Amino acid sequence: MSAAAPAQSRRLIALLAAVTATGPLAMQIFLPALPAVQADFAIGANVVQLTLSLSLLAIAFSTLAYGPLSDRFGRRPVLLVGLALFLAGTLVCALAPNIGILIAGRIVQASGGAAGMVLARAVVRDLWGHDEAAAVIARLTMVMVVAPMVAPAIGGALTDVFAWRAVFWFSAFAGVLIAFWTALRLPESHLQRGHAEGMRGMLRGFAHLLGSGRFCGYVAHTAFSSMIFFAFISGAPYLMVNVLERPATEYGLWFMAASLGFMLGNFLAIRTSGRWSLQGLMLTGSLLSLLGVALSGGLVAMGHLSPMGLFLPITLTMVGNGLAMPNAQAGALNVFPHRAGTASGFSGFAQMMLSAVAIQAVGQLHNDTAWPMLAFMGLGAFGALIAIIAVARLEKRLAGARAAERQASLHGG
Repeated sequence: MSAAAPAQSRRLIALLAAVTATGPLAMQIFLPALPAVQADFAIGANVVQLTLSLSLLAIAFSTLAYGPLSDRFGRRPVLLVGLALFLAGTLVCALAPNIGILIAGRIVQASGGAAGMVLARAVVRDLWGHDEAAAVIARLTMVMVVAPMVAPAIGGALTDVFAWRAVFWFSAFAGVLIAFWTALRLPESHLQRGHAEGMRGMLRGFAHLLGSGRFCGYVAHTAFSSMIFFAFISGAPYLMVNVLERPATEYGLWFMAASLGFMLGNFLAIRTSGRWSLQGLMLTGSLLSLLGVALSGGLVAMGHLSPMGLFLPITLTMVGNGLAMPNAQAGALNVFPHRAGTASGFSGFAQMMLSAVAIQAVGQLHNDTAWPMLAFMGLGAFGALIAIIAVARLEKRLAGARAAERQASLHGG
């Protein structure tokens, strides 16, 4: 995007941050209410976890559709349809008479919220291009994380003061505001669109992406990093409310520390963009994430399960995630810039699929200890580290091949 309009650029980033935050806001404002929903409907933890795991599966499959559809029809109309779905699902949740209807509403809500998560990154790649995309995605992520940061505190307060349904009325109000803002202010960024490819064409596009080891490595890193976070939010509310017997509001306040860690990582990604390689930043972030999980596991092993012992090491993990993930996302989009929508969609699919597995597994293995949660967080941290090591080797090999080609062309000339 041209540097001639910095104010317009900042406003657009703020809008893209808002639409990206729509889905995470709805999920994280709901987290402190999970124990209240469980008590209200008299169900087990594994059943109430379906409101999270199935909604993540809905996000996963929705992202597969949003990317190619936006490549065909444009980012703006597809995003507006997604926001309409989000509002419809939110209203169903607010009025749900039983857990089945609540789960169905969450699936619709999540399917709509996925549009912003996919298409905001595609818009960034359309307008800012290769060199600036990582910094803009990091800035966008840092801005949009403010809403999910305060969302658990708001959700906890609404649940404690009113009831769990209040969190959905709040989400509906926020969704209406964001939908109107998008309709009024979001320009169409994808002007060179192709013809509809149909299912076969969509599958060919995915096969083309998956044929690249570099793309798969970047996506794997993002997916394993997301797994760390979602395993944490699957177990932490129950540990705080049911095991440590703390109010939902306190969980929301402690969650802000982890979110601030993620913001710090995003800030570092912005400041170091262009000075460090994508792979160097991803490796540093992955090591920090693994260290945070290891520290948390050590404290639990020594018998120090407390809010501070739970959240402070995870804050370090979130710093690492905030540093690594924007660079991994930009790396995945840069492999095939002409398929930015499809690439962003598949990346989101992989993130949500792995996260859904982690959430449901932690719920199924729930035993009033932190170990199921920490086990899947550790798996995600190791997976992300292995992925970046593989990507770095592939990028080094590609750089060597390109250098050899340039050298050969110079000698040939």
